[in-house]
Amino acid sequence: MDLGVKLRDMRQKINLTQEELADRCELTKGYISQLENDLTSPSIATLIDLLNALGSNLSDFFHEEAEPKTVYTPSEYIEKQSEGMVFNWLIPNAQKNMMEPVLVELEPGAQTGQDFPHEGEEFGYVLEGRIAIVRAERSTPAKKGESFYFTADKEHYIINKGKGKAKFIWVSTPPNF
Repeated sequence: MDLGVKLRDMRQKINLTQEELADRCELTKGYISQLENDLTSPSIATLIDLLNALGSNLSDFFHEEAEPKTVYTPSEYIEKQSEGMVFNWLIPNAQKNMMEPVLVELEPGAQTGQDFPHEGEEFGYVLEGRIAIVRAERSTPAKKGESFYFTADKEHYIINKGKGKAKFIWVSTPPNF
């Protein structure tokens, strides 16, 4: 943690000059400048005085929110294999998010399990091969480079209609896989 940078940001956020902050804490402007440039460190008592003047406290000052993870690697994917099908959950624990993306691979003739009607929407992008999205007995083809989107209010599944492997990204919101 850059203590000085954080103090400067807090001071600037409430539009105080170094001199005004120094006066409120019975310190010098030069000392505040040294703190903000990390040339010196305050005692605990001085830090408490500074934080009080800035409308904060030690607990809030040192509490740092963990940045949510942004990038996931293949080693973090969760894979499930069944006859002719591989599901890779691309975001671990995605069921707590608003979207749940999976990478699906289907062998020729293989299909995903039948999904019953539910609230939400589904989106996909075909990376390889030819598939058909079957909704309420109606089949709609999609091939490499094409995307699909539908509301999940009817029974649905996806089948590989091609002669080779089909691979597609499938995103459900809310999470449903």
